[in-house]
Amino acid sequence: MANNIKLTIITPEKEFYSGEILSLNTEGEDGRFGILAEHVPMISPLKPTITTFIDLSGKEFKAFTSTGILRVYTGNVEMLCSACEWPEEIDALRTKEAKERAEERLLHKDGIDVKRAENALLRSLMRIKLNS
Repeated sequence: MANNIKLTIITPEKEFYSGEILSLNTEGEDGRFGILAEHVPMISPLKPTITTFIDLSGKEFKAFTSTGILRVYTGNVEMLCSACEWPEEIDALRTKEAKERAEERLLHKDGIDVKRAENALLRSLMRIKLNS
C-alpha cells in the first residue's frame, strides 16, 4: 500500500504543480475535505480557497485555488482550476481593489449577477487570507 498520491494542478495557462504528495486539503461546494492515499474515487466542484498539500519530504505548500473541478482516482488527484497562485504571486493592491469592487456591487445589488459578485468577493478574501 503506497502512502503517496500523484497531484496535478492545471490552470488554463499552465501546469501549476505536478508531483508526489502525502496529503491534500481543499474545499468543494460541500465543504472542506482532505485526500490521503487510497482515497475513494470522486469528483467534486471546487470553491475558491486556500489549498494545502504536503510533499514526500514533509514540506507543506499553500496556494490559492479558484473555482474548478477535482478528480480523485487510483493514486491520482487532478485539479483543474480557473486560477491558481502561490502567495508570492498575489498582487495585494489588485486583490484589495477587487474586494472593494465586489463589496460595492453586493451593496447595490441592482442589475448585477449576485453569484458572480459573491464569487469575486470570495476569491479576493481567500487571496488576502493566504498572504496574511
